[in-house]
Parts: sequence; structure tokens; C-alpha cells
Amino acid sequence: MTTASTVSPWDDAIFWEGVDGGRLLLARCARCSRIQHPPSPMCPSCGSVSWDVQESSGKGRLHSWIVSHHPSRPDAEPRVVVLVDLDDGVRFVSNLHNVQLDEIQVDMPVEVTFQLVGDTVLPLFTRPGGGT
Repeated sequence: MTTASTVSPWDDAIFWEGVDGGRLLLARCARCSRIQHPPSPMCPSCGSVSWDVQESSGKGRLHSWIVSHHPSRPDAEPRVVVLVDLDDGVRFVSNLHNVQLDEIQVDMPVEVTFQLVGDTVLPLFTRPGGGT
């Protein structure tokens, strides 16, 4: 998919529209094809301000992770924040879903899944085939 757009730090609507539709969309420089996430107003490689949209496969490998704790109230379940190296060539910060703490390993394969949290759909990661 290619849709011309201009992205600014305050305009990530395309990303969130994709998430609402169950798709992980990334900004791709229209001049040099560098993938950028999060979106930025100017390509850090070539300086272009023209952007296309690329749909991600949502697949990648776990780069690192932490267990995050709410500062003032206990969490019902451990909240695992992950840094994922997407196969598309960018790193993505999210949460790990449906994986036990003792199963988590750096470099394990993960894939995106989408879950309604409150009234917002969020991209989360799980083991391939782990679903929602």
C-alpha cells in the first residue's frame, strides 16, 4: 500500500487509523524509502519531508523487556513492556501479551496483535500464533 502523506510529530493519525483497522502502518520516506517509527516531520537519512505509508508484517524479535509496575496501585497482572526489532527494520515499543514471565527470552519471535483496552485499540505483541 502506498498513500502519499506528510507526517509531523503531532500528526500520527494514519498510524492510529491503521491500528483501529487491525493494521500496523509505518511511515516510509517517499524519496529514499527509509522506514521511520515513530513518524517524524523530516527523514533523518535524506531530509525529505514527503512520506508514504507501508503496512508492516507485524513480525519481529524481542530486543529487550522490563516488567513495569504502576507507581501508586498494584497491577492485576505483570505488565511487560517490550522493545521489538520489527522485520521492517525499525524498533517498536509496546506491551507483551499472553506470554508468561518465565517464557520471555531476548530474540524470541513475536508478532503484533490488536486489543481493545478501555475504548482504545492498542497494538500488542505475543508469540506467533498467540492471538488475543
